[in-house]
Amino acid sequence: MDQPPDRSKRPWKFSTIVYSSSILFLLLSIFLLGFTNTDLYKVQSLRFTFTVNRFYSYLQFLLGFHDGTPKSKSETLNPASSTPHCVLWMAPFLSSGGYSSEAWSYVLSLRNHLTNPRFRITIEHHGDLESVEFWNGLAKETKEVAIEMYREQCRPNETIVVCHSEPGAWYPPLFETLPCPPTGYEDFLSVIGRTMFETDRVNPEHVKRCNQMDHVWVPTDFHVSSFVQSGVDSSKVVKIVQPVDVGFFDPSKYKPLDLMAVGDLVLGSGMKNGFVFLSVFKWEQRKGWDVLLKAYLSEFSGEDNVALFLLTNAYHSDSDFGNKILDFVEEMNIEEPRNGYPFVYVIDKHIAQVDLPRLYKAADAFVLPTRGEGWGRPIVEAMAMSLPVITTNWSGPTEYLTERNGYPLVVEEMSEVKEGPFEGHQWAEPSVDKLRVLMRRVMSNPDEAKVKGKRGRDDMVKNFAPEVVAKVVADQIARIFDEKIRT
Repeated sequence: MDQPPDRSKRPWKFSTIVYSSSILFLLLSIFLLGFTNTDLYKVQSLRFTFTVNRFYSYLQFLLGFHDGTPKSKSETLNPASSTPHCVLWMAPFLSSGGYSSEAWSYVLSLRNHLTNPRFRITIEHHGDLESVEFWNGLAKETKEVAIEMYREQCRPNETIVVCHSEPGAWYPPLFETLPCPPTGYEDFLSVIGRTMFETDRVNPEHVKRCNQMDHVWVPTDFHVSSFVQSGVDSSKVVKIVQPVDVGFFDPSKYKPLDLMAVGDLVLGSGMKNGFVFLSVFKWEQRKGWDVLLKAYLSEFSGEDNVALFLLTNAYHSDSDFGNKILDFVEEMNIEEPRNGYPFVYVIDKHIAQVDLPRLYKAADAFVLPTRGEGWGRPIVEAMAMSLPVITTNWSGPTEYLTERNGYPLVVEEMSEVKEGPFEGHQWAEPSVDKLRVLMRRVMSNPDEAKVKGKRGRDDMVKNFAPEVVAKVVADQIARIFDEKIRT
């Protein structure tokens, strides 16, 4: 039987050289050209924080100073650890969004809830643009942990790489980003792709990229089925649910955020102490904002003393959300009731991560009539905060939302995606009429809603708490190490 190649001695690939060279250029620009304190400067400074050590390590390998044994203090193992085994977790750690929050939840769960771990964890930003605003909104302790994990040094031939992003960012990437794995698929002990999709299938290019991985982790049974049916090797696909930080998202710890202070009134004339629906989403068709507005404005009026707060941000569009809503009302011919429109507020300001629990605490119910979700991060955060949740009974949420712990919204039909990278795929069309019924039911039956909200939190704690998921992930990683060691 042929011996496997010595992965520690393989040369670094050209794409990594180019990416690293561009980083060096950016660093030299910062120091030599004297940028002022602009957003560009802040982004490059942030990139510097997460790049200088890794760049030094890349140069060591690139110039042949590494032969598989530690050569300097920077290469020695963490003295607090007795294991050479390492996991390099590559994800959009410095961006806001679903992949970012999910990656943070995994690495923090593993770090905080494993006793005597069999492997160390190092992290690398990959897969999306850096956001200074997002980084600044992280808790001080999280930033410190991030930098500490980033500085962990690992040898490729003792490392499992997790590429936690959409497959277009995997080696070789289809857009500008640090490739994952950094030098191709043969240099590391094993490579895991963590990804998901919001439609009924995976496109052929992404199927090909998934099949290059040793393992493909997906969050739900829905994804196991859709990935395998699309052509991903069934032996590679493993369901790994997403952790929910139920300690952080704990309603007993917080006072409500003043929504009136952060929201801009779009419809209605202001409210006092009324029922509050909250929705959190990117402004895109997939999130079903049109379904939500149509149902809400058709079911309620000014006399109901109810408000809908939309925390949203632009997605390949401008951010004039107020006028978008007014234009939608006009296009749909939604007539103003005799007692006026129910209140609609838009929150388009950045809400720091540390303030998100207070946002949920200020609401009475959460609603998102989505056409498709990979997982549904705001949904599970709302459930962890004991909010009654209304969301579409399709795709990601089917993993955790039931009639017992929430309000699953009926799918009226499947429809074809008309534009974008998933054109031709299918996704759900939630029922506007059923959404009207559920929103009225939640508002009119607060005792029932409260019971469902409590059950929702109980289920989050039981099934998706960090310590629960950390054990599942650690067991999977340990199994891979064991298999590689045996062979």
